[in-house]
Amino acid sequence: MRVITSDRLLLRPWHADDADFLFDMESRWEVVRFLGPNPRTLRTREEALASIKHRREVDHPIYGIWAVTTREGSLVGNLALVPIPLSAGQPPITQPEVEIGWHLHPHAWGTGYATEAARTVMDDAFAQGLTRIVAVTNVGNETSQAVCRRLGMAHLGQTTRYYDTTKELFEKLPVDW
Repeated sequence: MRVITSDRLLLRPWHADDADFLFDMESRWEVVRFLGPNPRTLRTREEALASIKHRREVDHPIYGIWAVTTREGSLVGNLALVPIPLSAGQPPITQPEVEIGWHLHPHAWGTGYATEAARTVMDDAFAQGLTRIVAVTNVGNETSQAVCRRLGMAHLGQTTRYYDTTKELFEKLPVDW
């Protein structure tokens, strides 16, 4: 998996020695409450290690799940660019739709790191030929919706197309970039 850099950040693969940070970050309800259809906190360091193993399995020329660090190496969060699961009953598609998502440790909230990390990965993905990126947020997740707006993503309204639940849908096309 490739490493991607921005002015202040380095996005790199997760490593087993990141488990304590991941456990600290994802054992907090305020961090995970909007993640996925059934959010839950990590309860053990072993769960963090298993999660890191899963993140490292997403090894693709464009997609990935990156540890977000400062250029100095301090971990601050997670950034994912991955195929998004369709809700049950959605018609099959030939090419997967791709979702961008992020979450940061509370010590990094309000720093602009989520926007910078997402912009950097989107730049990279569009440069490699990706033609559309979506972000979905929980209806009440105003913080992530603000990041989507800062990224210039178009708000397409609410949808039930993904995750078997109602989400706010945002979209970015390379022509918008």
